[in-house]
Amino acid sequence: MNGSGQVSSTSFLPDAGHTLGIVFFPAFDWAISPDHPEREERLLYTMDQILEEGLNLIPGISMSNPVMATDSDIERAHFCVPDASTLMDLPHRISAGGAMEVARRVLAGEVERGFAMVRPPGHHAMKVVHGSRGFCLVNNEAVMIEYMRSLKPGLRVAIVDTDCHHGDGTQDIYCCDPDTLFISIHQDGSTIFPGTGSATEMGFGAGLGFTVNVPLLPGSGDDSLLYAIENLVMPILEDFKPDIIINSAGQDNHYSDPITSMNVTAGGYARMADLLGAHIAVLEGGYSVQGALPYVNMGIILAMAGLDFSAVIEPDLHLRSLKDSTANMEHTRRICESQLGIWKRGDLIRERASRDSTPLNRRIFYDTDGFLVRESLEWYGCGSCPGFSVIRSYRAGQVSSHTSGQSIRKKPVRSGSVLAISPHSRCCGNCHDRAEALYLGGDGASWHHVMIGPLNGYGLRSRYQA
Repeated sequence: MNGSGQVSSTSFLPDAGHTLGIVFFPAFDWAISPDHPEREERLLYTMDQILEEGLNLIPGISMSNPVMATDSDIERAHFCVPDASTLMDLPHRISAGGAMEVARRVLAGEVERGFAMVRPPGHHAMKVVHGSRGFCLVNNEAVMIEYMRSLKPGLRVAIVDTDCHHGDGTQDIYCCDPDTLFISIHQDGSTIFPGTGSATEMGFGAGLGFTVNVPLLPGSGDDSLLYAIENLVMPILEDFKPDIIINSAGQDNHYSDPITSMNVTAGGYARMADLLGAHIAVLEGGYSVQGALPYVNMGIILAMAGLDFSAVIEPDLHLRSLKDSTANMEHTRRICESQLGIWKRGDLIRERASRDSTPLNRRIFYDTDGFLVRESLEWYGCGSCPGFSVIRSYRAGQVSSHTSGQSIRKKPVRSGSVLAISPHSRCCGNCHDRAEALYLGGDGASWHHVMIGPLNGYGLRSRYQA
């Protein structure tokens, strides 16, 4: 009842089963280009749908404004070239800050769950950031996770990435971290950007076995997604026992998405969110602006709030036949069984990573900004702690006196090459001293920047060398 004795409109709304905090940042003034999939109106219809259905009025669902991520917030998760102040723009800072605000509310007990409905997305942003790739400049989830760990050190985190594209940036940031479980369910990388995420990518160094990739065949839909959640993801989460579960809630697996080839429905997404029970969801991709995003986001909100989502149905769903093919389901079952078996043998796998690793060489294409980066990742450990990782990174066209972990003929170095050293927060004194010595003394090569920092609790330090 309201003050006049009339029945308030909210009296007819059910209370949320779980209190849910939403941060909405549509970045209406930011786009890669006017006709690009990642453009201003991407979340416009979603907000209209939320307001039209009155989801913002449901008791237990509350909305708040984003904050702006500072250089220090970003540098807890990234090595930025040349630095965060130069590289990061306002929309990306606010998008990352929106995820931070959701996390703050969850950790403070203001809400049980949170959904950061923000753009630009972030899960393709790597540990070393030279520019934008996959529409991503800053990794929103990683900035959020390291913000949470600054408030609650030692937090065990599980990330379940359900974007259609493999979350290669998030995997890269946490591939050496045994305190962060990364699971990605995505369209097979041989058929789509970024071309990674095979089942053989299992992490690196101390994090070996804590990366689980589930590449699905094009045309896979609700049946495959939900099978993977129920038969692989949930058993692994039960074993890992995270303090926080995060869903990288990309929505481009939807059957109407213009840049992917999957067949997931809004109902499938909602059921996935219900099964997963994530504490926090962060919006990633999804480019069917009218046909998918309003319905998928509504389904996720209802599921996270513990409300009935069965009526969330796309208007054109009855025109489609989206059942997974026999071949697709067989592939999904086979890969889930294999990955679960590997997870169960994780201790044996990690015995292989008790000491220093051999270099992992890779080429990273920055498709949005149009250049190539070559990197070498190494991990150094002592057998009793998670040790530290070292990334040697430089843009194509630049020359360095170091490659693949081996010294070569000295050549002039150009702006942008980085020697990045990242001690784990639990690394022992000996490993920290080794990392510090490498930072102070270098590796005998010439680098534009030598950095030591993120994820180590010591802050980011950078020095100009060349």
